[in-house]
Amino acid sequence: MVNLGAKRQTVASGTHIERLMLLRRRPIISRSRPQVIPDMIIGQQHQIAPDMINTIDNEGRSKIAVLIPSYKVVAHILGVIADIGPEVDRIYVVDDCCPDNSGAYVEQHCTDPRVIVLRNPENQGVGGAVMTGYKAAIEEGIDVIVKIDGDGQMDPALIMNFINPILAGEADYTKGNRFFDLEEIRAMPRIRLFGNAVLSFMTKFPSGYWDLFDPTNGYTAIHRDVAKHLPLDKISRRYFFETDILFRLNTLRAVVVDVPMHAKYGDEVSNLKVSQVVGEFFVKHVRNFGKRIFYNYYLRDMSLASIELPVGLTLLLSGSVFGISHWISSVYTGIPKEGL
Repeated sequence: MVNLGAKRQTVASGTHIERLMLLRRRPIISRSRPQVIPDMIIGQQHQIAPDMINTIDNEGRSKIAVLIPSYKVVAHILGVIADIGPEVDRIYVVDDCCPDNSGAYVEQHCTDPRVIVLRNPENQGVGGAVMTGYKAAIEEGIDVIVKIDGDGQMDPALIMNFINPILAGEADYTKGNRFFDLEEIRAMPRIRLFGNAVLSFMTKFPSGYWDLFDPTNGYTAIHRDVAKHLPLDKISRRYFFETDILFRLNTLRAVVVDVPMHAKYGDEVSNLKVSQVVGEFFVKHVRNFGKRIFYNYYLRDMSLASIELPVGLTLLLSGSVFGISHWISSVYTGIPKEGL
């Protein structure tokens, strides 16, 4: 997103694309920094005037959709749908080859006319379900796509908190941050707190969004024009997809905003086991970090940093090898090595 000093305008398809096109011509160092919306109250939704409620039939209004991946969430998904307010025009429930046939369950028990059930012929993971929903929303002409989980941990009352920065032209992509309020952190299970802290630290290097936290948070919103520029078929299909999207957004130089939120923890069971994915995540993070450096500092733009990086790495490596070898030699011989 480019700040030209002009008054911010409400996002429209043309202006959003123009902003992305301008951004690609700017050095990565001048990109607006990721930010946290400071004036949002945790757990409180924005008030919506009656004339601002979106309707999918009215031209000129922003069309809002909520995407809900559905896999083993039969016990919670109807309650999640029921809590989605009238500001939302469409609700996509993506049955990711769920063994509980959650798609059929929603069709049989949900009478909300906004709901459309999509089905993946085989299980693709939460990322695959989200990509299926993105494609459907883009095809339907939805302006902003919100993704929430179907297990009841994400409060649908916060949807407008995620949408408003995008409609105001302040963000291309918004994501939740459960770590903004220190009091809220106490409600988080300690194992999740530790796991998310580790994953957050790992994600900063490949994504380039140093100020963001809670990267695996699945409460997100994205503008259609940004989603259209993402390589949807290349984004990771499993639990790595949230952090992989951040890497892809960085290649577009999109502005990402953290939105403070709280999570609700009940009897649901998380399918993400940090101990099982940390190794896989580390390898993928290293790969994406290399890609980001190459794309931003060599393929898309050349600057002084493009020279400083290899020179600095060479000096660091050679200096480390030299120092360690002399230290080991001194330990074995008992004779300290003098500096050059």
